[in-house]
Amino acid sequence: MDEQRETLQRIVSTLANKNDEIHNFIDMLNHTIKNVQVNSSNVISELDEEFDGLYSILDEMKGSMANTIQQEEAHKIQALQDQLSQCSNALESSEELLELAAQSLDIKDPVEFLKAARQIKDRVTMASAFRISLKPKVSDSMTHLMVDFALERRMLQAVKFLPVPKPPEIDLAACLVADNCITVSWKMPEEDSRIDHFVLEYRKTNFDGLPRVKDEQRWELIGYIKATEYTLSGLKFDTKYINIRVQACNKAVAGEYSDPVTLETKAFVFSLDSTSSHLNLKVEDTYVEWDPTGGKGQEKIKGKENKSSGQNPLLKSNRRSGAPSPKRTSISARSSPRGSRDHFAGESYTVLGDTAIESGQHYWEVKAQKDCKSYSVGVTYRNMGKFDQLGKTNSSWCIHINNWLQTTLSAKHNNKTKTLDIPVPDRIGVYCDFDGGQLAFYNANSKELLHTFRTKFTQPLLPGFMIWCGGLTVSTGLQVPSAVKTLQKSENGLSGSTSSLNNIA
Repeated sequence: MDEQRETLQRIVSTLANKNDEIHNFIDMLNHTIKNVQVNSSNVISELDEEFDGLYSILDEMKGSMANTIQQEEAHKIQALQDQLSQCSNALESSEELLELAAQSLDIKDPVEFLKAARQIKDRVTMASAFRISLKPKVSDSMTHLMVDFALERRMLQAVKFLPVPKPPEIDLAACLVADNCITVSWKMPEEDSRIDHFVLEYRKTNFDGLPRVKDEQRWELIGYIKATEYTLSGLKFDTKYINIRVQACNKAVAGEYSDPVTLETKAFVFSLDSTSSHLNLKVEDTYVEWDPTGGKGQEKIKGKENKSSGQNPLLKSNRRSGAPSPKRTSISARSSPRGSRDHFAGESYTVLGDTAIESGQHYWEVKAQKDCKSYSVGVTYRNMGKFDQLGKTNSSWCIHINNWLQTTLSAKHNNKTKTLDIPVPDRIGVYCDFDGGQLAFYNANSKELLHTFRTKFTQPLLPGFMIWCGGLTVSTGLQVPSAVKTLQKSENGLSGSTSSLNNIA
């Protein structure tokens, strides 16, 4: 019966997953249909604009060429009219001279006749009729302004849609995810010399498999990539996966996207939990800042102040009520590691991460403000009491930086301190190998090893931070750097300066 129930539950789970996949595919199909309609409308609008542009150019050219013809016509007519006017004037003068010569023929007096003949001869010599050209200055032909658009017609008839580049193919085997960088490599299915550049898009997701339409982040775009490989760097891996796709572009049009690939982006992501932090700490996501005004209503205990007459009335009421020792406060719920615990109090200016480490290798970084006077960075079990301080219990490990008078760096565990003769970096990297029992601290910039704790972790660990004056910024979503992995391999067989405080009596 139980076996059949388990079998049926597996079948139900399989069917539910399949239904979820089909729903996702249906959403994708509907989304694609809408995109087809929108894109079709867009390209028709662009087609109209292109043809309207052609019509406009043709109309402009027609007007310009017609204007040229009209100007040529006006020029020729003006030239011919000028020539016609000259001829008319010459003809009028010639007719007057002809009439005068005819009259001279009737003169009887020889002296007068010779005089008149001499005058007529002189006037004929100077007559315009003998100086003008009787050939038209311009011809009536307009063939030099004729056009033949046969070639252009053939070109227009040959107009087709632009050649679209084929989708690239992402080489999944050549893609690399390391050091919060993703190197993507691709190739074209066939050689295309017209490719001008590529466009890469990526999108973070928590879903494996086909990209979803709903509940997804928007695509981030990297344009004008000239090579067939690109490295996305400085990423925060705050989701399980990342979708990547590439498209090829020529100088006129972009092609279809490649089939998207999904790459796994494992990293430890957590925030700082303000629900249990000391009231003198101002906590916002991954930033914590000392706030001396934040704990005015909170109990403040220093050493043996509990016994003084000025004891906080809130603490007295706790004692009267028979409240358990604050150092024994613990949480068992995994989903909310400290959701029901009290705020840290007294001198435990502490804030913890909201996500527990139960296995695997993890890495995060911490950067302190320049005016930060004192702070600790490390890990702790869940059972850390609200008055406990990092490194002063057998269930917490940390390095402590003190910037009073002179700067010191020390490793702390189980109320034991080891001074580290190493310059304090401005950014600290924390490496935790839960299964391997190692907690190592690094200079996050140079990857120089500061200290390593070696022990056997028996309970889930929470990132822990203590601060007095100043602020801390925590960077999560980071992979274990390759340099740290290499150093850890070489340090596994060494001790010396990295020896664990667990082994110190």
